[in-house]
Amino acid sequence: MGGMRGNVLLGALLGGIAAAGAADGGWIRMFDGRTLEGWRSNEETPGVVSAEDGALKVSGGRAHLFYTGPDGRASFTNFEFRCQVRTAPGANSGIYFHTAFQEKGWPGRGYECQVNNTHKDPRKTGGLYAICDVLHTSPARDEEWFDYQIRVEGRRIRIAINGTTTADWTEPEQWTSPANMPGRRLSSGTIALQAHDPKSTIWYRNLEVRHLPSP
Repeated sequence: MGGMRGNVLLGALLGGIAAAGAADGGWIRMFDGRTLEGWRSNEETPGVVSAEDGALKVSGGRAHLFYTGPDGRASFTNFEFRCQVRTAPGANSGIYFHTAFQEKGWPGRGYECQVNNTHKDPRKTGGLYAICDVLHTSPARDEEWFDYQIRVEGRRIRIAINGTTTADWTEPEQWTSPANMPGRRLSSGTIALQAHDPKSTIWYRNLEVRHLPSP
């Protein structure tokens, strides 16, 4: 009886440990709400990334925060990503995917999903930056949390804001990237959050990702 009870308790403990890093349906929790564990900032501008009130805050200058995962080797090909975002007025940011760590500059690899409700850049929240843009009018508002979802299956990329699709684009088989963005193409890689400029402040929370099978 004691041995059986011990096995039950051990099983419950191990189940609790597994649940701490994964959500139902294969979802992986990317952020513990308190620390930057599982993430790596390139610190191009030191100190612009922090954990604050259960959210990742990016503010104060250009830098990029790359998701490394528990083992430091996070990589996704077909995947679904979701989070909630809140922007201060005039803020600009972005969510990169199929990207890789780099020490400085705008990430040269992968695609950027735009976060910009009222910044002067006409490319607004929910667009695939410079590829399938949402122009002039954002589907979200500053100072309000909104849902952001990215789904990549094969060559198809979809973005949704608050459950409404804002970009749906399929990369052509003979794709030629924009001349000034040669790395804009599908491959595999991690996810990164952008701190854009000294006047931009953005919060990200409830970040989750899951692998999808090849279509």
